[in-house]
Amino acid sequence: MSTARRSSSAPTAAVRRKREAIVREHMESENRLDFDATMGTFHHPRYELIATGDVHDGEGEVARYFEESRAAFPDMQIRVLHMAVDGDVAIAYAMFEGTQEGEFMSMPPSGKRVSVPMADVVRFDADGRAVEHWGVTDTGAMMMQLGAVPAPAG
Repeated sequence: MSTARRSSSAPTAAVRRKREAIVREHMESENRLDFDATMGTFHHPRYELIATGDVHDGEGEVARYFEESRAAFPDMQIRVLHMAVDGDVAIAYAMFEGTQEGEFMSMPPSGKRVSVPMADVVRFDADGRAVEHWGVTDTGAMMMQLGAVPAPAG
């Protein structure tokens, strides 16, 4: 993650609502497959996926990530459960749900459905533009649900 300094001043209620609306639009536009709208929520499109260490930087790389993730999970939906905004950061706790119909992390399609928790952290610059996006998905639970690793005993 970036070592950029966080804003020390708390955002006003209006700023918090605006940042929350941007993050919600980001996720809802992904669900609608409206990736132009998703790209529009960024100042500069950039995804960092913590579980895999993958970084998709720039519109072309992020578009490829959308294409690959939708090929693997064409019915993928992100269901936001909770959102919090503090300073220059918004955090969304959500459920990632979808059916694996394409290759995912070198695994052939399984036809299995997954439902796993995830958290997205979005940092905003001083002008209120989303400038960094970190995604944390419970990849271990996903792999168990796909049958790639055994569930723990007990």
